[in-house]
Amino acid sequence: MASHAQDMTRFSTLASLRPPRTAVAVAWMIGIAIPLVVLGLLFVPWVQTAPGTGQIVALDPADRVQQVTALVPGRVERWYVTDGQSVKAGDPIARVVDNDPGLLERLAAERAQVLAQITASEQAMAVARIDVGRSAQLLADGLAARRDFENAQIKVAEHGAKLAEARAKLSRVDIARTRQSAQLVRAPRDGRIQSLNTAAGATLVSAGDWLATVAPESAVRVVELMVDGRDVALVRRGQPVRLHFEGWPAIQFSGWPSVAQGMFDGRVRSIDPSAQASGLFRVLVEPMPGKPAWPGNQFTRLGSRVRGWIQMETVSVGYELWRQLNDFPLEFQRPVETGPRKGAGKGLADKDAAKKAKPAKDSAKDGGEEEK
Repeated sequence: MASHAQDMTRFSTLASLRPPRTAVAVAWMIGIAIPLVVLGLLFVPWVQTAPGTGQIVALDPADRVQQVTALVPGRVERWYVTDGQSVKAGDPIARVVDNDPGLLERLAAERAQVLAQITASEQAMAVARIDVGRSAQLLADGLAARRDFENAQIKVAEHGAKLAEARAKLSRVDIARTRQSAQLVRAPRDGRIQSLNTAAGATLVSAGDWLATVAPESAVRVVELMVDGRDVALVRRGQPVRLHFEGWPAIQFSGWPSVAQGMFDGRVRSIDPSAQASGLFRVLVEPMPGKPAWPGNQFTRLGSRVRGWIQMETVSVGYELWRQLNDFPLEFQRPVETGPRKGAGKGLADKDAAKKAKPAKDSAKDGGEEEK
């Protein structure tokens, strides 16, 4: 110490300098923070996640938004509903009429005419069959020529062809009447009218043109997430998912799920085997049993945007930073088998027995060669 004090006396300017107390405090803080940061990077856990964005959809296809189309060509004569109106299955939505207002009456008259033709053909057929029987009897008695009998048979065949043609025409008329009578378009299921094609009231519509859109009000909801192809290979059915619904206040920490607020739990229901046109894979997420329910329909409607984080393996913070900087994929751990597979012990025993039997067989073969 004495030598150190003597050395300091040689540098009078340096000895007169005194560092500020603030600088000393900052230096101590930096010196303590660096080891803590290193320890945190090495030992603090971090939950890896596969992020994705998507929307809320109905699980049952019948509960999704449906378009009601015109069944026959024509024009909309009357609307029975308005935008936003609730409807039940079978309620009328619109009435489509043909451009010819008297078409149904003419079809009815044509049907009556065809029925009269069928009745006349049936009577003529009955008379022709009687003539065939009479001609056959006269031919057997030798009182009529064979030509008369053959002409009677030809008349029966001609009346049969006319009767078949009349019945086919009746079928076509009935089909036309059925199609034209389907002018009243009805709601396919319970729901609410989302939009109407009001332009159909002033223009001609064809069969299949949409008239209205019906959206169901109650449906089993799931979340449709679009996940990158690099991450979807590690996603398995039943994995937990954290969800943030659009318009719902939330604070998300993907690595520390217990700290997040306003998030909801789900689990992976299914994964599409092929990618969408955008190159992303669709993952369906259902509510997690035993966890708080998702927000109600008034807060999260069908089609609302959702952000999700599929929870993967737990690693250290330092490894996660290193992975992100190097753009490496997520960590993957093969599931550990809880017990031996069926037949595995038997196969090993058979292999051991074969190994033991092989030396004995070789020794017997060598002994036989020596005897020779």
